[in-house]
Amino acid sequence: MAEDLTITTSTDKAEQYQSLIPQIEALVQGEPDLIANLANIAAALKEQFKWFWVGFYLVKGGELVLGPFQGPVACTRIAMGKGVCGASWQQEKTLIVPDVDAFPGHIACSSQSKSEIVVPVFAGGKVAAVLDVDSELLNQFDETDSRYLEQIVKLVSFQ
Repeated sequence: MAEDLTITTSTDKAEQYQSLIPQIEALVQGEPDLIANLANIAAALKEQFKWFWVGFYLVKGGELVLGPFQGPVACTRIAMGKGVCGASWQQEKTLIVPDVDAFPGHIACSSQSKSEIVVPVFAGGKVAAVLDVDSELLNQFDETDSRYLEQIVKLVSFQ
């Protein structure tokens, strides 16, 4: 298990992900505890990219419930179809929102959040969680983030 991250200072986003993914793999390899792994993934992403908020919501009892995260306090429960997280869960796909204020039904857990990406985490063919990332900058996320974050969430095991 890795205990320290090597943070790359490259300005190329793809290079940052390519450096970080093997480190995340080392963090979760051999660790069976879901919460520990989600916590380390959130921390690694926050450390590398300095995003405003990074965390997971877990599907529990028909709603999304706040899981491990890094950042300021957050909304605790989100209904299916509500906000970006609930929409990503319902649609079973990654959503990139360049301006959260323009997203219909956006849930403003923090007024400092300006853009967002939400990536569903699948287990047994169903969405079991979502990875939610917020930035205080507009247009922070793109297809590069989508591609690499989708790789990262595949490292999560719900067994």
